[in-house]
Amino acid sequence: MKTKLIAATLLLAAGFANAQQPQLGNLTRTESLRHDHSVPGTEAIQVKVDFPAGATAPAHSHPGEEIAYVLEGSLEYTLEGKGAIVLKKGDSVYIPAGVNHSVRVLNDGKASELATYLVRKDQPLVKLAK
Repeated sequence: MKTKLIAATLLLAAGFANAQQPQLGNLTRTESLRHDHSVPGTEAIQVKVDFPAGATAPAHSHPGEEIAYVLEGSLEYTLEGKGAIVLKKGDSVYIPAGVNHSVRVLNDGKASELATYLVRKDQPLVKLAK
């Protein structure tokens, strides 16, 4: 309970309230870090994303790069212009700025990833694809 309260407080303090971000399915996103980056106008954000069994994150993009590291389970990432790739625990993927991508759980149980973003500060972190 205390961890969830701290995470919620950090999210609100960082301006990452759900009202400002589109909901990506039934995923749970826990921000662990938000810090100014050395490039003016950008920041580094680190988020643990937990996917329940059978979950899918619809196609979306970010205003900067994402590096996703799979912590648990198997995930299929479909990147615009590149097709689908399957990653399991310990695998990583680099997603360039503005590239639409979706993610779905392949295994029967839950999955999770550690997502690190290097993004522009003046834009929402998540933009749903049209």
